[in-house]
Amino acid sequence: MGTLKEDIKAQAEWITKAFAADGFKLDYTIDSIVEVDRFFTKNMKNGQPRKGGRLYGKGFGPKLFSIGSYVGETIIKNVKGAEWITDDNDPQGELNVSLKLPNGGEIWPIQKVMKRFQNGSEDAIYPYVHAVTKEFTNLQFKEEFWTLTAEENGPEQAKPWWKFW
Repeated sequence: MGTLKEDIKAQAEWITKAFAADGFKLDYTIDSIVEVDRFFTKNMKNGQPRKGGRLYGKGFGPKLFSIGSYVGETIIKNVKGAEWITDDNDPQGELNVSLKLPNGGEIWPIQKVMKRFQNGSEDAIYPYVHAVTKEFTNLQFKEEFWTLTAEENGPEQAKPWWKFW
């Protein structure tokens, strides 16, 4: 067992291969974070893992850690000076790991992924990552992102806002 930073790098690499097996392309670009949200859209419905999906059943914690590791590694590869802040002595180290940005800001990619899992598209990852990295990358927002998250709850959820039943 290596250090937490070594585990993060290994899990980020693992998740890129696992996603590729399902047709999701993770290439460590900020835009590829859309694929992470697309993965959640495909594997979640109404705030719950879809039966038979990659997050269904027990043991999804390591998968969420791996996805969060990829998100953080992607930020590091695109934001010069960003770095992991870890504590190998912390029993909750996998949850408390954070990223320090060059402007002094600190973010928690793994916790963000957990919120995405728990809360659905309202805690989407791509808009968050785009917002926290924009000053360093000057990338334009991928507008097609919005069509991906609109599909998460399926057409039966697409009621007019004024229908309460």
